[in-house]
Amino acid sequence: MTIHELQTRKKELRYTNEMIAEMSGVPLGTVQKIFAGITTHPRRETLQKLERILVRPIYESTLYHSYPRQGSYTLEDYYALPDDRRVELIDGVIYDMTSPIQIHQAILGRLHYEFVECVDRHPECELFLAPSDVRLDNDNRTMVQPDLFIVCGRTDQDFRRLNGAPDFVCEILSPSNRSYDMLLKYNKYKNAGVREYWIIDPDRLQVIVHIFDKETPPRIYTFHDVIPVGISGGECSIDFEKIFVKIQRYI
Repeated sequence: MTIHELQTRKKELRYTNEMIAEMSGVPLGTVQKIFAGITTHPRRETLQKLERILVRPIYESTLYHSYPRQGSYTLEDYYALPDDRRVELIDGVIYDMTSPIQIHQAILGRLHYEFVECVDRHPECELFLAPSDVRLDNDNRTMVQPDLFIVCGRTDQDFRRLNGAPDFVCEILSPSNRSYDMLLKYNKYKNAGVREYWIIDPDRLQVIVHIFDKETPPRIYTFHDVIPVGISGGECSIDFEKIFVKIQRYI
């Protein structure tokens, strides 16, 4: 692909330079120079890395073709699956969810512990962990199970699920779900009205924070940082150093 074609594809997918750098492994400064037109003849290896991100289908690593009616499934189909089959339904497509690895669960457990104190300061808010259903678009074609989510001042939930977008969502990346959480679910959460989205990357010891309701660029933190919780209005923050200390054995 030419630079112009890559720029066009970037706009179509609504990717930021930060997202492309994170997914491709190309340094952010290099990505910025290429898409700003400063670097006109990047290395072939760099172009190939960018092409893999911008050209390959978004569902490449997560779409399971064992479901013959992909794109036409509904909540009725979702609830008809066996209880031990953990899946998500997005825009009529069923995605199998692999069992989380130990570091994923270790982070989630510690994260839940740290967020409890934060949520306790806001009695109008509730904290939930996976597996907990979220009917994200309030339609019949999408049901997701975020790793952790917070709902504030809402009554549109029943005994089975939350109806509509949570205020805060956190997903922990695994080798099998990286593009799924960073691309497909990123766009779904943003368009559905989620206010804040954290993506935790155990491989790189990073936390990518998207504040959707303020339309600010994503912030990238390390596992040694204190990260403010945007929806708390400055009242809460999560000290990831505490989490890092507890999970080092799994890294």
